[in-house]
Amino acid sequence: VLDANGRSIPFKALYGEHKAIVLFVRNFLCYTCKEYVEDLAKVPKAFLHEANVRLIVIGQSSYHHIKPFCNLTGYTHEMYVDPQREIYKTLGMKRGEDNNASVQSPHVKSNMLLGSIRSMWRAMTSPAFDFQGDPAQQGGALILGPGNEVHFLHLDKNRLDHVPINTILQLAGVKPVNFSNKPQIIDI
Repeated sequence: VLDANGRSIPFKALYGEHKAIVLFVRNFLCYTCKEYVEDLAKVPKAFLHEANVRLIVIGQSSYHHIKPFCNLTGYTHEMYVDPQREIYKTLGMKRGEDNNASVQSPHVKSNMLLGSIRSMWRAMTSPAFDFQGDPAQQGGALILGPGNEVHFLHLDKNRLDHVPINTILQLAGVKPVNFSNKPQIIDI
C-alpha cells in the first residue's frame, strides 16, 4: 500500500504488531464511501488506543487523493491506497454490483440519485476529471492481527453492504460510538 506521501508500506506491516480494523472502500468519489468514512471519522482515537487497535481505510486510487479525501470527510485515522487493487484481488473482493442483495448501510444518508449526482460533480470539479479508482470495485472489512490472525472478514456485495461501524468496533474489542445526531438525554 502507499501512504499519503507515496511511500510504499507492506500490507502486513499494518497489522503485524497490533490488531487492526482494515476497511477497503470502493473509491474516493463514491458517495456511500464518503458518508461511511465521515462516520468512521467520529470514532475517538482514545477508544482505539484503549483497545490497542488501529483503524485503517484503504482506497484504490492514487495516493494524491488521500489528503483531499481526509479533509473532505474529517477522517484523521490511518489511510492508504492500493492503486493496482492487488490486495482487493488477493482477498477476492468483487467487481460489479449484486443488485439482488437487499442491504442498507446505516451510515449512508443520501439517496442513490442525489449521492450519484454529488459524486459526479466531485469528479467533474477535481483536477484532470479523475474518477479516483475503478467505479465497479467493491470493498470489504477485515479485523487482522497481531501477526497472521484473521478475526473477521466481510466482502461487500454492493455499494451499500458496509458492515455497521459499531459491529466491527465491538468485534475488535473497541467501545461503540453514538452516530446519532440527536442530543442525548441523560436522566439524573
